Amino acid sequence: MNNPLRLIIDAVLVVAVAVLFYLHFSSKPAAPAAKPVVVKTATDTTATEEIAAVEPAVAVADTEKVAYVESGKLLDGYKGMQDARRAFEAKAKGWEQQNNNLIRGFQAAVQQYQKQAESLTPEQRAATEQKLQAQQQQAGQAQEKLQRQAQEEEAKMTQQVLERINKQVEKYGKTNGYKLILIAAPSGTIAYGRKDIDITTRVLKHLNEEYSKK
Repeated sequence: MNNPLRLIIDAVLVVAVAVLFYLHFSSKPAAPAAKPVVVKTATDTTATEEIAAVEPAVAVADTEKVAYVESGKLLDGYKGMQDARRAFEAKAKGWEQQNNNLIRGFQAAVQQYQKQAESLTPEQRAATEQKLQAQQQQAGQAQEKLQRQAQEEEAKMTQQVLERINKQVEKYGKTNGYKLILIAAPSGTIAYGRKDIDITTRVLKHLNEEYSKK
């Protein structure tokens, strides 16, 4: 018999997050345009060739303090999420036990009916089968209730953790002067990002230090 609750319990907690933290810092003024350099050739002192002076390219992350974090690593490594998952799994075991009791109770009733079926009158068999159908319907409704409860608890747990992460990432960004911190989610929010602006490890350290102060 398929167990709908098992699908919820065994599902991987996936949180596809795409949050932009716009922190209001003044942008740095643009550098003045470079003046052309006049170079005289060796053969003609009157002829000149203008060469635009090219300054080394400066990465946006160095001037504007833009960075990103990987949501998967952040969630998996965050102690707050780890504790929340353990608490949810403990509750899920209780729901699974309730579901198993419903299944075993119905199976026992069916087996009992099968043993007595030959000795029952047609009227008795019809009445027993009707009771079994009602019991099956009640068990199904109870399973659906457990499934909804598991989904609601999981969503609530995830939302609480994400809200805490968002606040702490914002705090980290303001404290460290970032203008923008992006969340790289598995769904492809950021197609490419240079590794030198990946601050996942630093932010995760900040999150766990903050969480340990609770």
